[in-house]
Amino acid sequence: MGSHLNDIAGGAVAMPDAGGPLSYTVAAAQGPVRLRYFAPPEHLSAYFGSIYHFTVSADHYADATRADAPQLRFMLAGGGHYHFQDGLVMATPDVCLLGPTMGATRFVLDHPARVLGISLLPAGWVTLHGGDASMMADRLCDLAQQEEGHARLLEQLRAFDPDDADAMVALCWDWLAQLVKPLRPASWDLLAAVDAWLMGEGSPRPEVLAQTTGLSPRQLARLTNKYYGAPPKLLARKYRALRCSARIALDHESWQQLCEDGGFYDQSHFIREIKHFIGLTPHQLQTEPSAVAQLTLLRRSLGSDVAILNRLS
Repeated sequence: MGSHLNDIAGGAVAMPDAGGPLSYTVAAAQGPVRLRYFAPPEHLSAYFGSIYHFTVSADHYADATRADAPQLRFMLAGGGHYHFQDGLVMATPDVCLLGPTMGATRFVLDHPARVLGISLLPAGWVTLHGGDASMMADRLCDLAQQEEGHARLLEQLRAFDPDDADAMVALCWDWLAQLVKPLRPASWDLLAAVDAWLMGEGSPRPEVLAQTTGLSPRQLARLTNKYYGAPPKLLARKYRALRCSARIALDHESWQQLCEDGGFYDQSHFIREIKHFIGLTPHQLQTEPSAVAQLTLLRRSLGSDVAILNRLS
């Protein structure tokens, strides 16, 4: 891991795992916030991006998370509220399935908290929810009310020593392996094409995706809504902003140059897009990123053990 990560996260460290399928984890701390990422085993890497153990020691804490992929979060301790980009405020259930977010989402914790979270790739979304992801965009639900097994898993996780995150993560991987639902070959091909499109261009163009897949704009919108939570044009904007934010904060690239290279109309447009999807302006990313913004960027350092799409989101 490069020195930029040490600069941005107050001393991020990569740690090899003792045996097992995981290659390494990434851990860092920033003020009262600690975050540790766990790369998935190979047989689950097409479904889930990573597991993370997030702790906040402050009695009250508020921050914002960037636009993101869906998340399953087990509240091991504490609780609070999510404030979505459209103004809706929702309390955090103990087993929280958070749909794909299409803008920065603010959260408020009322007590010290511990969270074990799982980032879901589209195939993981199908496994745990199965419905149209766009219907859950910028929304959450209580997964414990839908399936008793999720509540039982939460009880088991809460019984572990709070410092034994490795054991909690191993239990979660075993649990998830029993739930995965293989997709049809055509669905895997579509997901691979969409991922490559989102990551292959500085400013992904929907017409390129249509040419690659041979699908009509209407078909593409239906399928990307189902699996990713948004039509191609909005997805392209989201991942363009995510990629630019990482290059600003981690690689220390000039945001003015990125504005020219990324297909933005002008600097004002660039600033609005970054603010909408990240919750911070380019200048703030460079000079005063929040603790969660800094630590979330560390997902990129999980390298090839994590799907490229999830390293950015």
